[in-house]
Amino acid sequence: MHLLRFIALAALTIASSYAQAHVQGGVWHSHGFRAGLLHPLTGLDHLLAMLAVGIWSVRQSATLRLPLGFIAAMLLGVLTGVAGLSIPGLETGIALTVALLGVLLAAALRLPPVLAAAMLGVFAILHGNAHGHELPEVASTLGLMLSSAGLIYAGRVLGHKLPMLAVKWTGAAIAATGTMLLALA
Repeated sequence: MHLLRFIALAALTIASSYAQAHVQGGVWHSHGFRAGLLHPLTGLDHLLAMLAVGIWSVRQSATLRLPLGFIAAMLLGVLTGVAGLSIPGLETGIALTVALLGVLLAAALRLPPVLAAAMLGVFAILHGNAHGHELPEVASTLGLMLSSAGLIYAGRVLGHKLPMLAVKWTGAAIAATGTMLLALA
C-alpha cells in the first residue's frame, strides 16, 4: 500500500511541472548528448512508458526481443521526426501509450509475440517522433536512446523483483497517470 501511495504522490508532484515534456512550438531549445540523456528522466510520459515497457516485457514470451524492438522502433520514430514528419494528435497518442501500458501491467495481460511487438512498435514510433522534433541532433539522439534503454532495463529489473501484486498496483498507478496526461493533452 505504501508503494501505491508513493507512486501516486510522485506522479501528481511531477505531473504539475512535467506533464508534457514534448514542446511542439520549439520552446525547448536545449540540444546535445546531455539534453537527450536527461529528457527521458524529466518527462513523466517517457519515464513511465519506458519503465512499463521493461516491466511488462519480463512477463511476455518474447521477453528480450520486445525491448530491443522497442528501441529500434523508437529510433525509427526519431528519424521520422528529424525528417519533419508530424503525427497528428501526437501528445494525445503518447499519453494514451502510458495509459495502455499501465492497463497491460495492471491486468497482467500476456499477448501473442507478434501483437505485442506491433503494439510496442507503434508506441515507440510515437515517442521517438516527438523526440526527433525536439532533439534532432545525433548527440541528442544518442543520449535519448541510451537513457531510454537504461529505463527499460531498470523496468526489467523491477519486473523480475516485484511480486505480481506490486506489478499490478504499479500498472494501475501508471494507467491513472496516463489518463491524467490524456486529460492534459
